[in-house]
Amino acid sequence: MLITQAPKGTEDLLPQDSYKWQYLEEKFKKVCDCYGYKEIRVPTFEHTELFERGVGDTTDVVQKQMYTFNDKGNRSITLRPEGTASVARAFLQHNLYAEALPFKAFYNVPCFRYENKQKGRLREFHQFGIEAFGAQSATMDAEVISLAITFLKSVGLNDLSVNINSIGCPECRTAYSKALQEFLKPKYDELCETCKSRYERNPLRILDCKSEICQDLIKNAPSLLDYICDDCKTHFEQFKSCLDSMNISYNVDSGIVRGLDYYTKNVFEIISGEFTVCGGGRYDGLVEELGGKPMPAVGFGLGIERLLLRLMDNGVQIPTPEPHKLFIISLGDNAILKTQGIVFDLRQKGISVETDHMERGLRASMKYADKIKAQYTLVLGDNEIESGYADIKNMETGEQTKIEVSKLYDFLR
Repeated sequence: MLITQAPKGTEDLLPQDSYKWQYLEEKFKKVCDCYGYKEIRVPTFEHTELFERGVGDTTDVVQKQMYTFNDKGNRSITLRPEGTASVARAFLQHNLYAEALPFKAFYNVPCFRYENKQKGRLREFHQFGIEAFGAQSATMDAEVISLAITFLKSVGLNDLSVNINSIGCPECRTAYSKALQEFLKPKYDELCETCKSRYERNPLRILDCKSEICQDLIKNAPSLLDYICDDCKTHFEQFKSCLDSMNISYNVDSGIVRGLDYYTKNVFEIISGEFTVCGGGRYDGLVEELGGKPMPAVGFGLGIERLLLRLMDNGVQIPTPEPHKLFIISLGDNAILKTQGIVFDLRQKGISVETDHMERGLRASMKYADKIKAQYTLVLGDNEIESGYADIKNMETGEQTKIEVSKLYDFLR
């Protein structure tokens, strides 16, 4: 039955796996705090025009992948396909440009794209990301990459390579687009239908086409780096110099253009094995495109599902959470009531404690305590209530210790 199956391209995150996500989230927040980035939370859906104008109406994301619908007020609404446009919208709406710059924020959000499910790619996926608004200097681009590398290494991913490129400013791309059109003109009829529509409107997007035929056609195409202006070239050289000063190795890859139209100047990808685990760059024109004043900006997005897959492929073990400190087995009605008070009191004091709610017998309760990996068990019956003393068992060593029940907290802490 469909009602008992998650929609295609979505996955449940079960309790036995959620600790892995929590571990990555905590690590990411810690690194972002160290770099001065504070969390921002934005809506799951936005007005469709935000992504059409911000991401670009010639991109695969807008043309093929967005979840768009009309709400009950007949407004066109889109589930967020990426995080940057939403943060830029919030930056404008709340006049954050009037505060001290650069404005630096991080986020952890679900995103939605209608595409075929494949390894590491889902229709509902999750992203870490950072955005920095206000700094024109390439030192900020280098900081963004260094943050990503610091985070990835902190979770055990060390086989990283950094690929960088400059896609120039709009003026650079105008000259390059003409050169690319000339190169592709004899091959126009062989392009896929989507790229034929891009040929006039935005030929740069052809470089990002996923079709093997189109990828073969653009081999030996002119390099965008040969067409960037002096200002963009200087910015790119400064970017490389900053990475050099941080001892961050990189490769210049003129094929990187990124899949979203808002990118300008420096772009980058961080690779682990066959996976692109992080991608980003500068988007100096996005805020102005959304109606604000010119505002330099740079950031990245990092897929959590893809990161987890890569960590598993590399054999990285994410630390498991601490087990329950205590499992109390209560025998008899009086003991059950007494146990409720003890459990509540211990939890109020920060002790992780469980008790039986399934009316199991002693043997079954001990098996359950072992299954949930409780560190200690304590059996509480009428005799223990009357005497005020009970045996507490160390589940790892099997050692039993008689303790005063009223001093259970002192023993456990």
